[in-house]
Amino acid sequence: MNIPAELRYSSDHEWVRVEGATATIGITEYAQDALGDVVFVEMPDAGLAVAAGESFSEVESTKSVSDIYAPLSGAIAEVNAQLESQPELLNSDPYGAGWICRIDITDPSELDGLMDAEAYRALTEG
Repeated sequence: MNIPAELRYSSDHEWVRVEGATATIGITEYAQDALGDVVFVEMPDAGLAVAAGESFSEVESTKSVSDIYAPLSGAIAEVNAQLESQPELLNSDPYGAGWICRIDITDPSELDGLMDAEAYRALTEG
C-alpha cells in the first residue's frame, strides 16, 4: 500500500500535505480502497471555517457514503473542482489529482496530533 513518507495522516484516513500555512487534504489509498468506486464527492464551500475532527465533505461510492473529516482547523481556501466531474480521481490518484481541498491552517500545533507515515502504516496493518 502506498503511504507517502512526506505526508501526515489522521486516524480517519485523511492525508495532509503542508506548504507554508496551507494544508492540502485528501483521502488515503487505504480509504479509497475500502470505499470502492467513488461516484460523487460533496465539495465543501470555499471560505467555510472548519474545526479539526469536524465533517466537511462526503464521498459516495458504490459501497457507501462516508464523511470526510477535517484533520486540521482552518478555512477552506480552495476546492478541487475537478472532482465534481471526475470523482473517480479519488480512486485513481488519491495523493495527486484526487486531492479534495486546501485549508488555511489556523492552529499549526494541531499538526502534532497527526501521524507520520510509519505510524499510519502501523494503524492500517494492525
